[in-house]
Order: sequence, then C-alpha cells, then structure tokens
Amino acid sequence: MICWESYMPLARVALYEKGVTLYLSPNTNDNEEWQATIRHIAIEGHCFFINCDMYFTRDMYPKDLLSQEEIGRLNDIVCRGGSCVVDPYGHYVTQPVWDKEEIIYADLDMDMVPSSRMEFDATGHYARPDVLELRIHE
Repeated sequence: MICWESYMPLARVALYEKGVTLYLSPNTNDNEEWQATIRHIAIEGHCFFINCDMYFTRDMYPKDLLSQEEIGRLNDIVCRGGSCVVDPYGHYVTQPVWDKEEIIYADLDMDMVPSSRMEFDATGHYARPDVLELRIHE
C-alpha cells in the first residue's frame, strides 16, 4: 500500500484475506502517529510491516523548479524519515531511522507469522463470516 492507502481498513482486510506476510508501505509520514499506525497494522494483520518513510531535505529539490520561493520557506529537513521494520506482534525489529539516509537490514523469522495468527487471525478464526463479508473486485 502506498502512503495513506494504509488508512483504508477495507484495503487492509483485502490484503489480510490474501494472506499477506510482508506489508510494505512507502510514504512520507514522519510523525509519531504514523509509527502507532504501522505497529497497529502489524498486530491487526499479524504480518511484518516494512515501513519505507522518505527522508529528504530542502536542498534535494531540483534547482529548476518554478516554486523556489515556496521551497525556500521549508525546513532544512523536509521529511524526517522513520523507516523501520515491525514484527507481527507490533514490536520493532529495527528501530525507526530519523533524520538521515540509511539502508535497513533485518533477519525476519517468517515462522512468527503463522504462529501469531494462531492467537488472532482477523480473516480466519476471528473473521465472523456470520456477520461480515468483504467482496473484492479484482
């Protein structure tokens, strides 16, 4: 999912129904609220959440853009980043990276996904098909 698409509950449920194990989201949400959201999604979907937050500075904007006056009013660091990896229980596998570019490496225990779903599976044994149904148009 890209950016705020992760705030769309039905889109997330569609991924959960497909059995997503690695949830990737490139975005520009560099705030604490987004960190709470990604941890929630990892728990809700019992999947790894790979959060790809952009880091960029004002001087990274192309010099030939017509909006130089607006760009000049931006902070030196426009987007702080916050990239990280979260496990299916909502714990950080890697801590968020702030205020710099960095490549993140993580060894993921993929057995955590089915193990965590034994506890709670939003589209499995806790799905309530007697009450709820999602139809997906592909």
